[in-house]
Amino acid sequence: MGKYDHLFIEHMLECGDDLVNEGAAAGGERPANISSPFGLMRGIDVDLSKVHMAFSWINPTSEKVHWVNDHEHTYDEVLMWMGSDPANLHDLGAELYLDIDGERHTVTTTGAVWIPAGTRHCPLGFNYVNRPFTFIALSLNPEYASDENVPRPAHS
Repeated sequence: MGKYDHLFIEHMLECGDDLVNEGAAAGGERPANISSPFGLMRGIDVDLSKVHMAFSWINPTSEKVHWVNDHEHTYDEVLMWMGSDPANLHDLGAELYLDIDGERHTVTTTGAVWIPAGTRHCPLGFNYVNRPFTFIALSLNPEYASDENVPRPAHS
């Protein structure tokens, strides 16, 4: 056994249970075109890890899909989406939407977004997906946590 073997993830584990309080509006069910999430790096798998990183495939659909409800974290987060056409890596093959603090953003290219701690973000979803692409959520925290579905004071 090598000195650094314990730092490698060689078999990603399904990590849907980690992503508590995130899910579709319809009872927290994962939309049919989204694969199970897998843990690329998590504190539970590598005890020295300071991040939680989950990976999913987003599969084709002509339907508009709501995936993640609005929420916020006490830590920074990076969301990444990567097209799967090797001849044109910039073309996502889809149109995703993401709200940040109530401002709607629509994306059709491979990219990423930095979400500062305490910033409300989402809903997140897709207007269409023509070709599979990968989606990675990198939480700058060893465990995932959000405030979704926690009662918030009513605005006056």
